[in-house]
Amino acid sequence: MFFSVVIPTYNRLPILQKCLLALENQQFNSDLVTDYEIVVVDDGSSDETILWITTAKHLLPHVKLYTQNHKGAASARNLGVQKALGDWIIFIDSDLVVTSSFLQAHSQTLDSANSNRIFSYGAVINTSNFNDPTSEPYKITDFSAAYFATGNVAIAKKWLLEAGLFDTMFKQYGWEDLELGVRLKKLGLKLIKCPQAVGYHWHPPFNIEQIPKLIEQEIQRGKMGVLFYQKHPTYEVKMMIQMTWIHKILWGVLSLRGALNEKTLKPLLKWLINQGKPNLALEVARIFLNWYNVQGVYAAYEKTK
Repeated sequence: MFFSVVIPTYNRLPILQKCLLALENQQFNSDLVTDYEIVVVDDGSSDETILWITTAKHLLPHVKLYTQNHKGAASARNLGVQKALGDWIIFIDSDLVVTSSFLQAHSQTLDSANSNRIFSYGAVINTSNFNDPTSEPYKITDFSAAYFATGNVAIAKKWLLEAGLFDTMFKQYGWEDLELGVRLKKLGLKLIKCPQAVGYHWHPPFNIEQIPKLIEQEIQRGKMGVLFYQKHPTYEVKMMIQMTWIHKILWGVLSLRGALNEKTLKPLLKWLINQGKPNLALEVARIFLNWYNVQGVYAAYEKTK
């Protein structure tokens, strides 16, 4: 197997450095993995991403860099696939740090399958430990029931091309990978879990200053969710994007119809953060973040009528 690891990136140089150096430190059986490349697509970064990659070539022998104006992750991944030389594509995000057995684990899982209509989905462990991200233990909140998500997935390039790649209409936050997953499922592809292919998804510890950006992401996710539903108007998609009466009642009740929000919960969130519990503070914040998402979904849907 020849793997092309496709990584879109946008202004994430510090963690991208860890991501790429970990990928350069792979140990694998050459009978399974003949070789690999790391296809980085810079999506119009304004930091020193391009400068570092071009000047650190001695550290990054597998890296191939492509650039584009800021068009979003869907467009960047499509460019990466189109430039990829491998017969197998692995998608990860630029804030993911993998272990040295990452490629070996994916190759073993794919090789042991009895069908070619498969793809492997590795484990993603969330961490805010920048200095040593791979030391984070697995948590119940790391569980994902997604069918196809680009955080850590390996799939034959031919199936991506047959499905039609990512829809570049998804220019804002969310859903472009799951929408492609719907089309892959229609081709009869089967998901195979590969927990040995571990990636550690780094994000900074939650703080109060992040809240406006998180709220904006939820509103964008609502808009893109409606686009997802327009393309695939099924009840399954409605459940995924939280456009059901169940979600409206659930998050309406939990947030007291918005009374529990970023302002009223701020003292509690600050207290939890000061107690060294930023992850718990984030889970509390999800009460109003999900309410913003549900409102965003219905507001966007009303505009389509």
